[in-house]
Amino acid sequence: MSLGKGVRREEEERRGVFTRRAIALGLGQLGLFGFLGTRLWRLQSEEGERYRTLAEENRLSARLIPPPRGQVLDRNGRVVAGNRLNWRALLVAEQTQDVGATLETFSRIVPLQDHEKARIERDVRRRRRFVPVAVREFLTWEEMARIEVNAPDLPGILIDVGTTRLYPEGEHLAHLVGYVAPPAERDMDGDPLLELPGIRVGRAGVEKHHDLALRGRAGAVQLEVNAVGRVIRELDRREGVPGQDVQLSVDAELQKALRGKIEEGTSIVVMDARNGEVLAMASQPSFDPSIFNAGVSAAQWRDWTRNRATPLINKATNGLYAPGSTFKMVVALAGLEARVVTPGDRIFCPGHLDLGDTRFHCWQRRGHGSVDMRTGIKLSCDVYFYEVAKRVGIDRIAAMANRFGLGVDLEIELPGTKRGLVPTRAWRQAQGKAWNLGDTIVHGIGQGFYQLTPLQLATMTARLATGRAVQPHVTRAINGRPVRGTRSEDWPSLGIPERDLRLMREGMWAVVNEPGGTALASRLPGPLGVMAGKTGSVQVRRISREQRERGFKTESLPREWRPHALFVAFAPYENPIYAVSVVVEHGMSGSGAAAPLARDTLVEVFNRFRAPPAPPPTPGQRVAEGPRT
Repeated sequence: MSLGKGVRREEEERRGVFTRRAIALGLGQLGLFGFLGTRLWRLQSEEGERYRTLAEENRLSARLIPPPRGQVLDRNGRVVAGNRLNWRALLVAEQTQDVGATLETFSRIVPLQDHEKARIERDVRRRRRFVPVAVREFLTWEEMARIEVNAPDLPGILIDVGTTRLYPEGEHLAHLVGYVAPPAERDMDGDPLLELPGIRVGRAGVEKHHDLALRGRAGAVQLEVNAVGRVIRELDRREGVPGQDVQLSVDAELQKALRGKIEEGTSIVVMDARNGEVLAMASQPSFDPSIFNAGVSAAQWRDWTRNRATPLINKATNGLYAPGSTFKMVVALAGLEARVVTPGDRIFCPGHLDLGDTRFHCWQRRGHGSVDMRTGIKLSCDVYFYEVAKRVGIDRIAAMANRFGLGVDLEIELPGTKRGLVPTRAWRQAQGKAWNLGDTIVHGIGQGFYQLTPLQLATMTARLATGRAVQPHVTRAINGRPVRGTRSEDWPSLGIPERDLRLMREGMWAVVNEPGGTALASRLPGPLGVMAGKTGSVQVRRISREQRERGFKTESLPREWRPHALFVAFAPYENPIYAVSVVVEHGMSGSGAAAPLARDTLVEVFNRFRAPPAPPPTPGQRVAEGPRT
């Protein structure tokens, strides 16, 4: 009995243990299923939207759409910088496991140079992996077909169509319009548009100054893609905002006509003297701006930079020259304002002026005799202006020059434009050197340290013609909205008495239209009216006194040592509309090389814009004198 009881007790204990374990297991399973149920409920009810979004993002791909760059137009609406279609191959790094392998496969279909592969891999590292990177632009139809046929072997590669910059006028407007190029690291300012393939930014000229307006704003497209990232269909599209069109004041046909007249080292600027609009800005030599769009080769860059004629530099805005005798009206006005000379004061010119043991020569070796201010301008007598400069001093001359736009920033919409140099005593002292009277005398005829641009000389001429501080500009309108005044009254007065300005204009009239004037041979043809102007020539190599006494001829010098030739003019005389400046590097004389070009330029301008009224009466030989104001 006791044995049976023991057996039953053990059996009951085993059943108890089993029951407890079964209960524990059941509770564990119940807890597990409860946890799973709770988790599933949370995933469905609380986090379901998040996971649906993630799933949707795997199915959808959003991409930015680059907007078309705005056009640049000339004053007549002619496109001088536009766009054309560009088929290209792009690489989306996140859609391929091995960028290098994809590029190797691609290069067997469309050859890639090592430097191209390096550029692509650099762009992939620099940008976010979902941003497309340009692999090859300007694809031919045959290249596109080969890429599409081999698409399964090119993960991450897609064909896209964009636009590229087109410059219909080529080198004729290159310096003014500028060019575009792919953005560099320094251009990245957080704008995602700059990361898109095919995007270009302005690098020079109007393209650079108005880059933000021309660039526009990006659009977006939403695409449905499969598991490997291939596009299935387009779901939504939001177009971007195209860049704004910029209209210039320049006439493309006039620009081309003028460039056809000039040789290497020559620049011409034509302005509307009433409102400062630049009608033409021709400089020789030039370059093809479209080359920058696809990338400049090392050989091309070496060719440009080694060319002594500097084709990449706009000589009209960045060429620096002493103004020579074209500056004499500024010296005369400074003397009148300082009351150290009057229009009727006569100065005797024996052909030179002596200061101590230094002799300053007049261009006319035998001298001009006794001359007054009007005659001094007409004959371009150096001795007369040596004396005026000696009386007035360099600082007053510099102040007057600044009022006429010389040696100051003209703020024209062409980045990098030089402001030039008009020296003063303080400027010279800052160099640790003293300014002496001989320096002043030399600067009285526009020689010495002056560094001025043809654009500044045209501005000076426009201000002489109108008496107002007209400011040169090349932008006429943006998206059809005018950006500047169109009348001379919109510009402030220079504060110079009209009688003084009239005297300068009469002297310039005599230069071109009166016997003995230094540019008499360059008068306008009769039906086109009358222009007024001033010749100038600038030595680039000093001629010694001994050479002069031996009868030295500058024609015997090598071309690069010969004087520059300059001429400034305005027309019509009685109602000035156009101002012109011409600089011919090593052209010898303003009357022989620059003045005829200015005449031909104004003939072209009148024929294209408007004919002037009938020729006015001959100006009086003398300006009445009276109290100075």
